Amino acid sequence: MVAFLNYREGGHIYIGVDDATGKVVGVSDPDAVQLKIKDRIKNNIMSSALGIFDVIAEQHDGKDVIKITVASGPEKPYYLRKLGMSERGCFIRIGSASEPMPGQSALGGAPRYH
Repeated sequence: MVAFLNYREGGHIYIGVDDATGKVVGVSDPDAVQLKIKDRIKNNIMSSALGIFDVIAEQHDGKDVIKITVASGPEKPYYLRKLGMSERGCFIRIGSASEPMPGQSALGGAPRYH
């Protein structure tokens, strides 16, 4: 989530799809999962990401899947609250990977990947 907020294009995250195989496994209680995701984003990411993401339930292969749509955040850098603005708390999306944001970017300097 943090990597997408810090990326220039945002992105999508799917809950209920196996990362390795792409197979839809689904979630058992989509409403509860949506609320948990929203609360974790609200309480664990700084600057506030409220209003720049959406969490919706969708059906894929007859199973419930959660889709998180993340916009590029306007208040970069975003970071994990408990780890602060460090390489352990700030991430950027590069291709299909989330990478630690280099020191100068994480500390509020000019981002290297924008």
